Amino acid sequence: MADSMKRSPTFLVGTDKQREILGEFQKREQHFTEEYSKNKPLCFSGRRYQKTHPAKVRMGYKDADATLTSPMLLGVCDGVSQLEEFQMDPSLLPNELLRVCEELAMAQLMPDMQVSAHDQYRGPISLLKEAYEETESYGSTTVLLAALDNSTKIHGKLHPMIAVLSIGDCELLMLRRTNGRQSDLEAVFHTEMQRIDYNVQTPLQLARVDGRIDEEFDESIALEVIEKGSAVHCVSAYEGDILILGSDGVFDNLFLDELVEICNEILPPPANGEFTPTPAHYLSQVCQRIVMESHAKSDAHDGQFLDTPIGKGGKVDDTSVVVGEIIEWTDAHKQIWSEVRSNRRWKDVMSCGTMQCGSVPRRPCSCEGDDDEELFKATRRRSSDDGSEGSESEEEDQNRCSIS
Repeated sequence: MADSMKRSPTFLVGTDKQREILGEFQKREQHFTEEYSKNKPLCFSGRRYQKTHPAKVRMGYKDADATLTSPMLLGVCDGVSQLEEFQMDPSLLPNELLRVCEELAMAQLMPDMQVSAHDQYRGPISLLKEAYEETESYGSTTVLLAALDNSTKIHGKLHPMIAVLSIGDCELLMLRRTNGRQSDLEAVFHTEMQRIDYNVQTPLQLARVDGRIDEEFDESIALEVIEKGSAVHCVSAYEGDILILGSDGVFDNLFLDELVEICNEILPPPANGEFTPTPAHYLSQVCQRIVMESHAKSDAHDGQFLDTPIGKGGKVDDTSVVVGEIIEWTDAHKQIWSEVRSNRRWKDVMSCGTMQCGSVPRRPCSCEGDDDEELFKATRRRSSDDGSEGSESEEEDQNRCSIS
């Protein structure tokens, strides 16, 4: 345990050091997969789970992770607990940042909603910059966002894309049944960590600090990190795809094939080959299993530590994960969101991010509950498919996934 405990803290990275290496981390990539798919908008159905490692609880560390599940945006932020040494609450900035990102995404990305020119979605970089500028909390955090953009068209047909933005060492893994609905899930896309000098304790970070930490800090460096240091990927999205977003406590401790195995064990293919949304409690089971397996890696078994991507015993760390499934955006989703938007009650209805909670607006939301079957049934009603293939667009090249 002693060796693994040395790898547990994440350290604040100074402004000058971050500015020097931003160009090394910047990525702007698009991953198109042209397959036949019904011409329909999509959304996320997600669950989340986070837990402080028992060893860190004994050491007195505060859980500085934050997670987000909403119909158009998933996210994970891993705050730097070291800031407690400077009398700062390290959880404030991660939570405030994701809350504002959620508000912006719901205003900009909901299908079939009228959006003003000012509120147009311009890509994950613009969304995160605007969110950061609207926050006030001090802190330092890594950031991982997955935004579902239904505005992209290829050959005149709707082609939803997921825009993934990462700053730091949280990671995203996308799984798909590539050999048909009744085949196993396989990894089709995976992001990379951004770590300074490849050190597990010094990831790239988005920060706001005062003179207690850095008298020279200016918010312009944070915006520079977003603009020049972020890695952004646009990936084709299909109904039934599974996304795993996790903090470094997940991906430092579990190999990718272990994550795929967990998902295939809990999320078997449909018996009849027809896709139906996965009941919420199965997604919750995947989340909790991932965290449990991650923590188990740092416990000795018969005096031996298990192998991990960073060596035997892995990392003792706060561990947070979001598991989302891509499903069809239906008239039921639209109706509920219209009510939410008009009444400004979306924290009561959709704060846990999926229609499993949002289906019954006047019923208390039970985000982490085990029994979501009744709510799930209300969301299985699909909007009717009129078979429309859509018309050819003369401006299809202008309708691709936005990165900026």
